Amino acid sequence: MPVDITWWGHATCTVEDRGVRLLTDPLFARRLAHLRRRRGAVPPPEAAEAEVALVSHLHADHLHLPSLARLAPGTRLLVPRGAGRAVPGLVRVARLRGLSVTEVAPGETVGAGPVEIRVVAARHDGRRLPFGPRTVPALGYVVHGSAVTYFAGDTGLFDTMAREVGPVDVALLPVGGWGPYLGPGHLDPGRAARALALLAPAAAVPVHYGTYWPVGMDAVRPHEFHAPGEEFARAAARLAPKVSVRVPDHGERVRLP
Repeated sequence: MPVDITWWGHATCTVEDRGVRLLTDPLFARRLAHLRRRRGAVPPPEAAEAEVALVSHLHADHLHLPSLARLAPGTRLLVPRGAGRAVPGLVRVARLRGLSVTEVAPGETVGAGPVEIRVVAARHDGRRLPFGPRTVPALGYVVHGSAVTYFAGDTGLFDTMAREVGPVDVALLPVGGWGPYLGPGHLDPGRAARALALLAPAAAVPVHYGTYWPVGMDAVRPHEFHAPGEEFARAAARLAPKVSVRVPDHGERVRLP
């Protein structure tokens, strides 16, 4: 069976495998603090429909409480261990919306009908900024169904990535950010292509770029907003030429055999 990936913008994707819909880092806002959605319409209501939502870490553009409040009652929410303590509003939203919250850590596996979700580590600051100690890990998720799909969340490149993630068929890799400069713990197009060479999947989709940008900074390094997806595809063609890279538009659904 094929795997369908719909990119809604930023790190938000729907992964459909064996009839199960999984949603990554739901973010449906038109504006978030100093960030404004500059490309792609706000996702439609059906984008919030999923059996399981995967939250990679606690930054507000990945664990966004108003977006989680759009999920249907009964949706299972996987979050990093300690999230409920670090973000008390998560408990309130889950109770009000009837969400089932499971806190997870690297090495654990969670079943969702005919698919399994394996939790892996990411190299990223997982704190709820701008406050909070660094006690909550940043995560990636590997979905085992008809295919093996890796959602990296936010991460830097690390030498043991292939060993820790394991063999995968599809990689959803961050290739940018929401500002003109990337700090540590992120992948730019070149580093994401190097990660792709380590992972060696059959297919890859770039995410986490070209959606949100700081208000008033349109003229500051605009190529960092527009270019990462295609730059990643070009770098991947050099470093991982056997991998099929798909660069979808916002809201576009791609089918990966």
